[in-house]
Amino acid sequence: MNSTTNLYLNSTAARGPPPWYQFPVCAVAPYGFIFYFGVKVFNLAVGTPCNVLVLWQIATRKSDASTSDIFIFNLAVMDAFFCLMTPIEMVNRLLLDDGRIWYFQRFAYGIKDVAPLFLVCICLDRYVAVVHPILFTGIRDNKIRIGISAVVWGLILAYALTKSTLGVMSVNEVFSGVILFAFAVMVFCNISVIWVLRRSVAGKEEMHPVKRKAFKMVLIILVIIVANYLPPVALMPFVSYYTFVAFRCQISISVFSIMDLSCSMEPLLYITKMDRVEGRCCGRCFSRKQDDDVKV
Repeated sequence: MNSTTNLYLNSTAARGPPPWYQFPVCAVAPYGFIFYFGVKVFNLAVGTPCNVLVLWQIATRKSDASTSDIFIFNLAVMDAFFCLMTPIEMVNRLLLDDGRIWYFQRFAYGIKDVAPLFLVCICLDRYVAVVHPILFTGIRDNKIRIGISAVVWGLILAYALTKSTLGVMSVNEVFSGVILFAFAVMVFCNISVIWVLRRSVAGKEEMHPVKRKAFKMVLIILVIIVANYLPPVALMPFVSYYTFVAFRCQISISVFSIMDLSCSMEPLLYITKMDRVEGRCCGRCFSRKQDDDVKV
């Protein structure tokens, strides 16, 4: 046990946790937690209504449904739940410090940790649709996707319950493995889709509008994936090399905050490609028609 850890334990016993930092020793490096709470407020204000709008849009859509909508719906449910946990978490973290609520918080974070599994499903669905269209025509049945969603939910709940009851460290290696796997698969799928779409216009002067929209959408998705999930992939495998202050007060809190931003970025991305949305979300008014959008 190093001196930094001893300082943390002694200061915790003497004063208890201060209101803005998870660990008293983090008082020397508070900026990670300031960023963390800023992301929390942003997700509550922006992510919650946008995820609800995505759920409403998918649930009320009667035609032209995308085969990925089942996965997107499940992802929006998870993101909305995580965003709505913000008031409970902030009150407990800053004021109550109730052990029973911490169990619930760890459960919520467990769900968010492995939410990328549904992103993997979305990317694989689009990959098969674009790269292997003949195979895709034989597996368009939504019953297949419902079954896959049920399996993914089983894995997610098992992970979340384990994290909630046994603690964060009990699933640390599993989390790293899931993120590495999800990141690799998503990057591969999106780059493959981009490659196929680019090859389809080789020798032509201009890309078809439908393919151009698909190309731009996949590029945006790839940027979001890299922005949200590259930091944990790059930093988390080296946990043993960080000091307590560096890891607990700066790296981990910042990495998880960046991942949490996906709760708002994902629904906003979906909203930008909605066929028709009339109303307001996140302070913006959406009302447009995109008849030639790609239904993948």
